[in-house]
Amino acid sequence: MKQLLVLGAGTAGTMVVNRLNRLLDREEWKITVVDQHETHYYQPGFLFIPFGMYGKNDVVKPKRDFIPSNVEMVKAAVDVIEPDQNRVKLANGHLLNYDFLVVATGAQTRPEQTPGLHEDEWYKSIYDFYTVEGALALAKHLRTWQGGRLVVNVVENPIKCPVAPIEFLMLADWFFHEQGIRDRVDLIYATPLPGAFTKPIASRYLGDILEQKGIKVVPEFLVEHVDPDAKKLAAYDETEVEYDLLVSVPLNMGDEAIGRSGMGDELNFMPVDKHTFLSPKWSNLFVLGDAAAVPTSKAGSVAHFAVDCFAENFLRHIDGLEMLPTFDGHANCFIESGFGKGLLIDFNYDVEPLPGRYPLPGVGPFALLQESEMNHWGKMLFRWMYWNILLKGQELPLPARMTMAGKWR
Repeated sequence: MKQLLVLGAGTAGTMVVNRLNRLLDREEWKITVVDQHETHYYQPGFLFIPFGMYGKNDVVKPKRDFIPSNVEMVKAAVDVIEPDQNRVKLANGHLLNYDFLVVATGAQTRPEQTPGLHEDEWYKSIYDFYTVEGALALAKHLRTWQGGRLVVNVVENPIKCPVAPIEFLMLADWFFHEQGIRDRVDLIYATPLPGAFTKPIASRYLGDILEQKGIKVVPEFLVEHVDPDAKKLAAYDETEVEYDLLVSVPLNMGDEAIGRSGMGDELNFMPVDKHTFLSPKWSNLFVLGDAAAVPTSKAGSVAHFAVDCFAENFLRHIDGLEMLPTFDGHANCFIESGFGKGLLIDFNYDVEPLPGRYPLPGVGPFALLQESEMNHWGKMLFRWMYWNILLKGQELPLPARMTMAGKWR
């Protein structure tokens, strides 16, 4: 019997396990998934917790609930991957052999990598919202905060969900208006990017919206260290940004097991073919989701579109056929902008976000790069879709590859 081993039961790992469990002949294949954690987090929901829109119960469920009963689930941490021996060594010393390996170990925040960030002021005047613990602690702090300089800082890219820091600021603008203290709050976005977003057109649209909301963007700010006593961010070029409340998006890195295995880049993300997710070194090893070093967003929509393309391609590969360059970097994301409105962006490796209508030309119902109430409800609906459709590897009536239909040049 052939062994398919999947490392990680997060978004990408769970999706691919469900999809391949349906496509592979289970009399010929054994599927095993390894993960050290029992809880699955709906990470897009962390954004809403600080503002009281979601609670912890809205973003957590048991991982086992989403893994098919005929798939073996091993609760353990990965020590090292030994691809030349086609095996994985677990932290408990056990060895798992495989015929094919899918690495879906995700990305984690590493605040300790930035001097001064993860010290005495952590969860006092410095917070994150990329973990459930950080989001809950920040929610408690904001209930009694009376105003001042709130700075959102991205330490370095890539990060999970590149639009989340912008969403946080726009929701903060709405939240402080609701609290009646917006005039006592300065909102600042200190980003290493040259503008609000990675792509020029979207950066211009989003930058204009931030300006209209009175949110200041400090571009090309590469933080070198945090001075928690003086409440300052210091950049490599010696510029400084003062804060009263710092909301950090810490350095995002791949799993430490990737680093121990000597298989990743300097951030522990693994290089793969950006269209097929096949490793350039090992013909039976694939990397999906945030763990992959590919030039697209680290986001749930990307994982979904990637798995859609990967599953059929994997069947070709195991039958000895050449894999097709099917994945085009497709990403789309609802961007919550506050006051019951949101935006939507849709793009891929070659085409940046453009204005228009999605998914039906001229009809929508969603507007691209424009605020609308419908986009807000699309964002709200996504949580149900995530738990009930996407994680279970079900297909959506949307093409995995990006289409230009409805977009305006």
